[in-house]
Amino acid sequence: MSPTDATPPAFDSAPPPRVLVIDDEPQIRRFLDISLRAQRYRVLLAATGAEGLALLASQGAELVVLDLGLPDRDGQDVLRDLRQWSAVPVIVLTVRADEAGKVAALDAGANDYVTKPFGIQELMARIRVLLRGHASGGGPVPVFDDGRLRIDLAHRDVRLDGTALALSRKEFALLALLVGHAGRVVTQPQLLRELWGPTHQDDTHYLRILVGKLRAKLGDDASAPRYIATEPGVGLRFVGG
Repeated sequence: MSPTDATPPAFDSAPPPRVLVIDDEPQIRRFLDISLRAQRYRVLLAATGAEGLALLASQGAELVVLDLGLPDRDGQDVLRDLRQWSAVPVIVLTVRADEAGKVAALDAGANDYVTKPFGIQELMARIRVLLRGHASGGGPVPVFDDGRLRIDLAHRDVRLDGTALALSRKEFALLALLVGHAGRVVTQPQLLRELWGPTHQDDTHYLRILVGKLRAKLGDDASAPRYIATEPGVGLRFVGG
């Protein structure tokens, strides 16, 4: 079916949505580029997970089309990293037609999936649905920098007084969650669910230990917090800046 068969979506005076395509197959990238531009979307193209994350961080996007079979890393790992700092809608392209593979992609943070080979009309319809359902929030990812602590979530780079901090995966995930909700309280159940899964929502001691380790690395004082404040009995809040 021709990329131009569908009726182009109507956009207001704002720039049309930007779609980031992350796929290692040149023919797929070329086909999606032509198809999306025919529908008046702006398009970014990446052949690897690292390139895609860098483009999303630097230029932003309103939607991501992500292939799971990437040359540098598994697409689900890319998706998990992306979800630590972005809520952009993601449609996964997969040749994995089994139910378990689809469920795993959704559990990793995908909003929807399309199985290869796919029909362009179906993909365009799913893109339109997701764009209607999500407010614009796909701008470049900000970097927190107060002159002492620098947090670049997209590149997983955290520095204190210019020195890179060696954060564990869980420590970084906690910091990313708090920075992503800066100024707002993130509840203990939400933190436990996001970091350890739904079966650990009562294991608050896990969170206390992790917060203590992260504060120590940030040089933060729980009694006079500069970055991570505790709301007793409720949760945590990033107060930096």
